This record gives sequence, structure tokens and C-alpha cells, in this order.
Amino acid sequence: MSTALPTVPVLHSEWIKIRSLRGTFGALIAIFVATAGIQTLTAALIGDAEAGSMGDDPLLAAFYGLNFGQIAAFAFGATALSAEFHNGALRTSLTAVPNRARFYLSKMAMLAGLAFVVGQLTGLATFVGGQQFMGAYTLELGGPETYRAIFGCGTYLMFMTLMAAGMTAILRSSAAVLSLLIPFTLIVSFIIGAKASDIAQYLPDRAGQMMMRAESPDALGPWTGLGVLAVWALAAVLGGWLSVRRRDA
Repeated sequence: MSTALPTVPVLHSEWIKIRSLRGTFGALIAIFVATAGIQTLTAALIGDAEAGSMGDDPLLAAFYGLNFGQIAAFAFGATALSAEFHNGALRTSLTAVPNRARFYLSKMAMLAGLAFVVGQLTGLATFVGGQQFMGAYTLELGGPETYRAIFGCGTYLMFMTLMAAGMTAILRSSAAVLSLLIPFTLIVSFIIGAKASDIAQYLPDRAGQMMMRAESPDALGPWTGLGVLAVWALAAVLGGWLSVRRRDA
């Protein structure tokens, strides 16, 4: 097959792969279910108990479920790439698409597109669903910074997906990537934040979540924080590309 294979069919083939892999497609759906579902359930249980019951920053608290949804985003990105490293799948993919740049970038573009669309729907559902149970502490959809936060939630999930995918291309193991990223974002980041906040603000999760804060406790603003997260994701994607280009299939 010619290396001039058009990109659209390659994108379509990547969509077929994702749709056909139950674990990968399930992780994509889980991004929505985990984030919006846990947010709504938590708000229903304690949301209107008292001011600050879900966090000191009411806007960030409206996306509490993101702590769980990002794990699904990691799983989506990691399993989509790790599938290429089992049973000679990468050799088959490169036989069909010999141009490694086209193959890799098409895969990343499909992951980014799907994660972005699902992420935006997730951000909206998470905010609206949770606020239904906040009582006197409800934030209005059109209130200050809410649209920015909803967009930020979806974009955050997209960048986390890409970071996990790029790391998986480097390590060739979804288990290794998940065992690194999950403890890092859920535990290590908070430990570093408690001891060295100046450094912690540049960690991917802390920086990206600036988009969902009403007031930033750090020097980074919302859009600067998102930019820092984008740099982390880009570094992982570039590292993955170098790995795919140089290693044998």
C-alpha cells in the first residue's frame, strides 16, 4: 500500500480500532459516567449541607468528579496505544500505513478529538448535574467563569488522555503508565503541593485545574495553567513519536 495513503481513511481505521476494543471504548464512556455520575451523587449526598462542604472553591468543587474521570481518561489513552504492542499489532498497522508519522499522528488526532468531544459533554453534564442538588449554594450556568470552567474540564480530560497515550508509546505498557499516573495525580501531587506549592503549580493536574478555579491560589492564571498542561501533553506525545519512529515494530 502506498505511503501516500490519504489521512481520512487512516483516521477512520483508528476509529474502528477504538470502537472494536471493549476496554478502550469502555474507558471513553467511563470518562463521562465517572465524572458526571460521581459529581451528581456526591452533590446529592452532601452538596447542600453547608458552604464549602465539597471544597473551599465552589467552582472547582462543581467538578469534584474530575478526580475520578481523569483516571478513565488515562485508561482511554493508555489502552488505545498499548493495543498496538500486543500480538504484533503494530507490524500489521505499519504494513497498512507504512508512513509512521501519518499512523502515529492519526491515532493521536483521533484520541484527541474523541476525548475533547466527550470531555466537553462531560464538563457540561458534570456542572449541570451537580448543581441540581446544591440548594442555596447553587452556581448559575451563566455565572462568572462557569463557561470557562466547563471548557477547561473537557480540555483537561483531552490533554490527560494525550499524556497517557504518549507515555504508553514510550513504555509500551498501559499497566506501567497507569501505575505511574494514577498515584502521581491522586497522591504525589498533593504531597508536593503541601510542601512546595511554588513547584506544585507546574504539575500537570494542578496547572490544568486552574481553569476550574474561581480564584487561583497560585501565580498561574487559568489560561496559563492550561498552557502548562498542554506542554506536558505535547512532551509526552513527542516522546511517543520518537519512540515509535526509532524502535522496531
